Amino acid sequence: MQESTSLLGFLLTAFLAGFASIFMPCIYPIMPMTVSFFTKQSQGTSKASFYGLSIMFVFGLIGLVATVFGAPFLNFISTHWIPNLIFFVIFIIFGISLLGAFEIVLPHEVVNNIDRMSERGGLIGIFFMALTLVVVSFSCTAPFVGSLLIMAAKGEVWRPLWGMLAFGLPFGIVFTSLAMFPQWLKSLPKSGGWMNEMKAVFGILEFALALKFLSNIDLTYHFNYISRDLFLIIWIIIFAAIGLYILGIIRLPKDTKVKKYNFQRIGFAAVFFALSAYMIPGVVQGKELSLLSGILPPKTLSAVVVDGSKLRALPHELQGFYDYDDALAYSKEVGKPLFIDFTGYACANCRKMEENVWSKPDVLEKLKNDFVIASLYVDDKKELPKEKQYTSKYDDELKVTVGDKNMDIEITKYNNNAQPYYIIEDASGKSIVKQPIGYCSKEDFIKFLDEGLVNYKKP
Repeated sequence: MQESTSLLGFLLTAFLAGFASIFMPCIYPIMPMTVSFFTKQSQGTSKASFYGLSIMFVFGLIGLVATVFGAPFLNFISTHWIPNLIFFVIFIIFGISLLGAFEIVLPHEVVNNIDRMSERGGLIGIFFMALTLVVVSFSCTAPFVGSLLIMAAKGEVWRPLWGMLAFGLPFGIVFTSLAMFPQWLKSLPKSGGWMNEMKAVFGILEFALALKFLSNIDLTYHFNYISRDLFLIIWIIIFAAIGLYILGIIRLPKDTKVKKYNFQRIGFAAVFFALSAYMIPGVVQGKELSLLSGILPPKTLSAVVVDGSKLRALPHELQGFYDYDDALAYSKEVGKPLFIDFTGYACANCRKMEENVWSKPDVLEKLKNDFVIASLYVDDKKELPKEKQYTSKYDDELKVTVGDKNMDIEITKYNNNAQPYYIIEDASGKSIVKQPIGYCSKEDFIKFLDEGLVNYKKP
């Protein structure tokens, strides 16, 4: 149930991002062109429907390309420093572009060739009309598309496809409706200064998103430069700046002066000020911020020594291991079942489980007193000692990092590659719960732990 809820939340985010993109300056002018094109067509309803489906198909094709590359590729782009640094730079560039410094467009030759194809008759012409829409809107949709594909990379393999279909759905609905009922175009708000302001707001938000990519690098490579507090302070400033911009206190060179404060302007500004204020206790008091779980870096944790064994500090003052073999040996030594947590520094759902399920008193008590915990990070880029590096039987690749080893264990031993993923074993390394569990509700998680305890005590 929780997994489906998480997927629905992701799809809703994708849908809303697509809807917001429609009102960007590079897409708005395409609407009259759509109306003009379809007023010349016969069988308008069926062709308009095909047009909407074609738009969704093109966006879905983008997601399908990412899906075909599979989980290893998605894990690479979401955790390795090279793609994360590339995305950081791209988002900064897009942010500056949306603020009006320059315009990003595809080469005119590419756009013109596709546009010429759209002038053909029949369904082929309509399909290329849809392709023209997607290509021309590139400078406005690329930041949203990039964000969605990164979000999808932290979930199951098919998420890029579902996410891009959801992103394209508002385009399909709006442009199909315009093709069927061209008179609706008259009811749409006229373009003007509000569109430039909306573009600028998204531009500033790009800087907030860019910071997340730097944070991913910082976490997975243990640089420890971007602390939770620093991350929050930067976001507080960004969201407050957006609020001030909407109110007209901050202006860009091409902006007009705000002369009238209507309900919508005040309301949108209040939302960003409220988000900024929401984050302040996270810095001042170290308060958990559930709305940002999975986005913020974790609080700083340090290792401790218990009974001669080096345990790692885990969330909520729990203690455990980062190495499977060490955890299994300690499990046998103390006579407790082994709770295995396949997780990741860049795993949003892992943080949500820790903050919203692990934190509950009855869950926390069980984890603290009844289990030995192994938190195995699949994106940990710390290099293994040379003597512990090995070639996997699964893919015949040399495993050189801690994350490589943990991911290989999850795939080869448990036939799974998504996180979070929880397993309970006895001291011999045998799974004692029939069905491992992933992102779930507190109730299902407690049932899972209880089943493990009962089965561990069986003779």
